[in-house]
Amino acid sequence: MSIDANFDPIVIIGAGPTGTALAIDLALRNTPSILVERYDEPQQIPKGQNLTQRTGEHFKSWGICNEIRQATLIPPEYGNEGMVAYGSLLSEYHYDRFKRATVREYYAADNERLPQFETERILRERAAQLDCIEIHKRWTYQSHEESGDRLFVKLKRTNGEDLKEIQASYLVGCDGARSRVRESAKITQSSSDTQRRMALLVFHSQQLHEILDSRYPGKTIFNALHPVHQGYWQFFGRVDLNANWFFHSPVPNDAVLDDYDYKKLLYEAVGTEFDFTLNHNAFWDLRFTHADTYRSGRTFISGDAAHSHPPYGGYGVNTGFEDARNLAWKLAARMHGWGTDALLDSYTSERHPVFASTRDDFILAMINSDARFLSEYSPHNDKEAFTKAWQQRATKGQSGVAGFVPHYRGSPIVQAEAALDDELITPGAKAPHSHTPEAGTHLSPRLFGKEAIDFDKLSRDFTLLLPTGDEAIQQQFNRAAATLGIPLTCLTQDEFYENNSIDSAESTSLPDPCVLVRPDHFIGWVEQVTDRESILNSDGADRILARCVASDL
Repeated sequence: MSIDANFDPIVIIGAGPTGTALAIDLALRNTPSILVERYDEPQQIPKGQNLTQRTGEHFKSWGICNEIRQATLIPPEYGNEGMVAYGSLLSEYHYDRFKRATVREYYAADNERLPQFETERILRERAAQLDCIEIHKRWTYQSHEESGDRLFVKLKRTNGEDLKEIQASYLVGCDGARSRVRESAKITQSSSDTQRRMALLVFHSQQLHEILDSRYPGKTIFNALHPVHQGYWQFFGRVDLNANWFFHSPVPNDAVLDDYDYKKLLYEAVGTEFDFTLNHNAFWDLRFTHADTYRSGRTFISGDAAHSHPPYGGYGVNTGFEDARNLAWKLAARMHGWGTDALLDSYTSERHPVFASTRDDFILAMINSDARFLSEYSPHNDKEAFTKAWQQRATKGQSGVAGFVPHYRGSPIVQAEAALDDELITPGAKAPHSHTPEAGTHLSPRLFGKEAIDFDKLSRDFTLLLPTGDEAIQQQFNRAAATLGIPLTCLTQDEFYENNSIDSAESTSLPDPCVLVRPDHFIGWVEQVTDRESILNSDGADRILARCVASDL
């Protein structure tokens, strides 16, 4: 496929989910890229399976919703929920966890469950359909040099001596936790090594399927909390409904990969013996890493190259997709002349604190909470106290799903927010779900809890949602957008609701917000008051749009 000669392409190292998603999002914004991948095909390791509703919105935007649904190995009617048990999976103490369907109303798509290699396959097939993307397989990144307004990226044949150099406008490293792009760009990172060695097993067991399906029907993730592991999970996940499984568990730091008693490990975690066929085993180190910045000059990093964490809670691949969605529109805006260099800086200022919050407020908080519980309560020492505390945990078991709401409040490119309790508001991942639009938050499909918004009508660039009859505001924003060169689509209330049945009488009873939706479907600005003189009688629309792209008037 040919690259648009009007641009030096953006070179993306790594055609995993994050890198391929970034290339697709750029292509749909008429921005060329070259994907560089060291392997021919996705690695067949069942990871990155829990795909959130927000990721479902990305799939809709990228045009692969139906393909993802058709490839899903566990049908939605079966369920996509988890459970937690004390000691072993067959103990008397257990409760449900990670019921993602409980937050469905706040998103415009469903959650899915699919092994990462299947998601990656679908993304690559979509990328092959787009003329703005070239894919160079079996090439490995070596180094790059920056010179003025371009880069020179050096590649080497993965299993050979051939070399080549690509001239690029920007470089994005999506090449994993051991990113060579990050190292070459001299981007430092912080690492929290827990000194915890983990085992990954992939196996087949029809007997385990029958045991767990009869006891926990409709569940796909099974977590065992044993005191000896001090808060770190032993967890099983279904790859499909054909009795294929993966399993993660802490093991001693001196464990030897090919000389370890995996039968004992599995039997103790489940609570009984069962027949199985081991297909894959590996060790990995449980740790958190976080780059200190996501940008160095014309080089960016995304996904695991920017941040990595243990596979707890299904945050990894979803966070990488959100990185791609945030960065793509900003790079495209810069390439097409209406975005600023400061807009590119906002990629770090928005995404960096979101991962820090995900790590601290959800993953680490979960591990530490489990560790405290296991050290304080035991059914063998005080069964009554343990049972009471366990029931309380069961009641709070959905807090991880209900409270995980990444947002960009306090971002330099959204409307300024007032401080709450004298604390500085910054982007993060912990917030309540809400239908009320607020600058820096994800757009709910049910604006103010009313009729459902048709997300397919939203522009790939900026969209201004307006009350019907607010032509004056629409004219001001169209004028400002033309002045600044920012692509903007205005939709009135009777245009953006799905059923298009809002009559004039009903319209007057609805709230009258103006909501400026960014290309990634986060909100850049909200006007909730009826007095709009500040916009109509000044350069208000210019200032609002300029702020959203970090531009000086």
